[in-house]
Amino acid sequence: MFSKTCEYALRALIFIAQQSGNGSRTGIKDISKGISSPEYFIAKILQDLSKKGFVQSAKGPNGGFFMDEQNLDVTIADIVREIDGDKLFSGCGLGLEQCSETHPCPIHDQFKSIRNNIREMLESSRIRIFADNLDLKLTHLKV
Repeated sequence: MFSKTCEYALRALIFIAQQSGNGSRTGIKDISKGISSPEYFIAKILQDLSKKGFVQSAKGPNGGFFMDEQNLDVTIADIVREIDGDKLFSGCGLGLEQCSETHPCPIHDQFKSIRNNIREMLESSRIRIFADNLDLKLTHLKV
């Protein structure tokens, strides 16, 4: 459903949010290990997300990535839109260029309902919720 970049970004942000709960800053090696991702790939993703304000970073011996209160309230939909664009929320289920209410594809009506449910779920899901669920051991990011 998401690109690999988006999957890693979401996992990394949730991991960083959990670590930020106790005031910690987390380095690339720990993030990569914590979410089972390639170090170089996650470094590039986080560099981009930091520039765009989704995560904070600090350099130096006590540096690393962290999230402030504002970052913790970002929705999953915001991150998906930033990385993968709006296609998940508005695209055709069959990938057709022309698909609309007046010119529908064969699965248009059924897919529109599913797409709207996904959009609502992602727009109501905040990074903070997922970090809290990790703390409570209700979910996991790595097997």
